[in-house]
Amino acid sequence: MASFTVINVLFVFLVVFSGSSNAHLSTNFYSKTCPKVLSTVKSVVQSAVAKERRMGASLVRLHFHDWEKTATPNNNSIRGFEVVDKIKSKVEQVCPGLGGPSWNVKLGRRDSKTASFSAANSGVIPPPSSTLTNLINRFQAKGLSAKDMVILSGSHTFGQARCTVFRDRIYNESNIDSSFAKARQANCPRASGSGDNKLAPLDLQTPTFFDNLYYKNLLNKKGLLHSDQVLFNGGSTDSLVTSYSKNPKAFSSDFAASMIKMGDISPLTGSNGEIRKNCRKPN
Repeated sequence: MASFTVINVLFVFLVVFSGSSNAHLSTNFYSKTCPKVLSTVKSVVQSAVAKERRMGASLVRLHFHDWEKTATPNNNSIRGFEVVDKIKSKVEQVCPGLGGPSWNVKLGRRDSKTASFSAANSGVIPPPSSTLTNLINRFQAKGLSAKDMVILSGSHTFGQARCTVFRDRIYNESNIDSSFAKARQANCPRASGSGDNKLAPLDLQTPTFFDNLYYKNLLNKKGLLHSDQVLFNGGSTDSLVTSYSKNPKAFSSDFAASMIKMGDISPLTGSNGEIRKNCRKPN
């Protein structure tokens, strides 16, 4: 079975910023104005992932989150901003005033002029303690189906999580493989405040590759997060998990489609928003 590397997934993911006023997104937005944008983005991503394999998953995660850094879902959690900064810098050298993305992600989106701490803290991002119903409802509120939710959860096929977000699962839940729980407990003490930032891979088998083993882990009760294992726990999404555990090609193609669908959620285009000079703050 072929595996997709971190670099493959990231080249598909990155979305930076457009300088055109065309009020739509398209896959060839920069073909005339900045034809080197994709290769420029790819080179920075490749370098970052080669330096730190975990960075692949960290960058993909930025696609899911509001970028208000100190919001509860993000504080001491999301990372990779320095890579985005480097991408912006390199793109500005090649095509001043522009930025860019990759995969068949539609380009031309602009940046918000504001950042909302309260909105980022409003619960839009489902916490790792989420029930299946909560996950389905949160995704549906953004126009994404339960199937999209299961597919996009598959991004946990790589990356790591902190002890503080999976501690309760490995010590207090019953729908977990006992040997898996014991292995995770070795690096995540029971007491809160002790080892909170110690890391464990979301996918124990291939933690730096994009493949479908995440779903196989769920079948074996080896989901690291509560919100992972609820996808296969006698509920309405069990059949989807089973299907993707058997069909890596379907998972790969469906994941791309769901990422594009998520990227189409209320983008700022045309004269809305702005092109930030510094990705970390409004102009």
